Amino acid sequence: MNIHDYKDLYVLIEHEQGILHDASIELLGEAKRLKEDRPGLQYQVVAVILGTASQAMLHELGQRGADEILYLKNEALNTFSTERHTQVLYEAIVERKPDIFLIPATVLGRDLAPRLAARCDTGLTADATKLAFDPDHEDSSLLLVTRPAFGGNLFGTIINEDKRPQMTTIRPGVMDKWPKQEEHRCTITEKAVSLDHIPHEVHILEVLEKDHMAVDIAKAEIIISGGRGVGNGFHVLRTCAEMLGAEVAGSRAAVDEGRIDKAYQVGQTGKTVKPKVYIACGISGAVQHLAGMEKSDYIIAINKDPNAPIFQSANIGLVGDALEILPLLTEEIRNYRERPS
Repeated sequence: MNIHDYKDLYVLIEHEQGILHDASIELLGEAKRLKEDRPGLQYQVVAVILGTASQAMLHELGQRGADEILYLKNEALNTFSTERHTQVLYEAIVERKPDIFLIPATVLGRDLAPRLAARCDTGLTADATKLAFDPDHEDSSLLLVTRPAFGGNLFGTIINEDKRPQMTTIRPGVMDKWPKQEEHRCTITEKAVSLDHIPHEVHILEVLEKDHMAVDIAKAEIIISGGRGVGNGFHVLRTCAEMLGAEVAGSRAAVDEGRIDKAYQVGQTGKTVKPKVYIACGISGAVQHLAGMEKSDYIIAINKDPNAPIFQSANIGLVGDALEILPLLTEEIRNYRERPS
C-alpha cells in the first residue's frame, strides 16, 4: 500500500425517508473545517450517499460543504443491509482511494464501520470527539483522532500511520454543522451499482417505526436534566419543563436508579446535546456527564454541594436544593405569563 495514492476527505451520509441525518451534516462541516485547516493538501470533501436521493437532498449536501457527491444509486440500499452496504463502500474505497473516511457513530454507523475497516484492512477509531491534522508537519495528512478512554476519565489521541483510509466514527452532536452556502459549487458523480454479486443472507421482513411520541433530546433547545441528587423528584423537573417548553433528561446515575429512561441519558454513555439552555439539577459534574453537554450555549447548575465540579462549567450556579428552587422558577414563569398585557 502506497499511502500517497490516497487523498480527499470522505463522509458517509445517512438518510431516511428523504431526510438527511443531522450527524452526517455535522461531519460534512468537520470535513470542511479540516480541509480549510490544511489548504496545501488541495483535498476535496466528498459526500458518499447510498440508495436513492432527491435533488433537494443532493443540493443541501452541496450547500453544507461537499465539493463532490458520490451518489451510489440502487433503491435496495435505502434499507440498511450490513453486507451490502459494507461491500458497496469497500468497492468504492478500492476504486477511489480516500485518505480519510468519516462515519457517524449512529446505530447504523457503529454496525457498518468495524466491518468496513476490517475489509479494507485498516484501523478504526470509534467515538471520536476531536479531529486535527498533525500540527508538526504542515504538508502531512496524518489525522490525530482524540477519543475518551477509561469511562471518560482520560482522553487518548490515536493515529494511523501505515494504513489507509484513516477511518473514524464521530458521535452525533459533537461537531458543528457548516452554515448553508447557496453559492457553493458541487459536482455530482452518480453511479448505478449492482448488488447481484453480493451475498444477501439476511432479509428484512418488516421495519417497525420508532415511537414518534418519544423525544430526541439531542434536538431540544432547552433541557432540564436531573442526577442522583434529584432522587425520586423528577416530577418536579417535568412540571418546570412543561412550563418552559423544555425536555427532561438525566445523568447515568439517574438512569441506573431507574428514575428516567436511558433514551434520555446525557453523557459519555448516553447522548451528546447542545441546547441553548441546559439546567443541571443535582448533577455533580463528572467528566463523563460533561462530555455530553459541555457545548451547551448556556449552562445553569443547581446543586447542594458548593464544591460540585459542575459549577466550574456553569454560566450560573445556584447552591441549593433543586426540588425547592425549580418550583419557585415554575411559579415565577406562570405569574409572568398570566400577567395583564
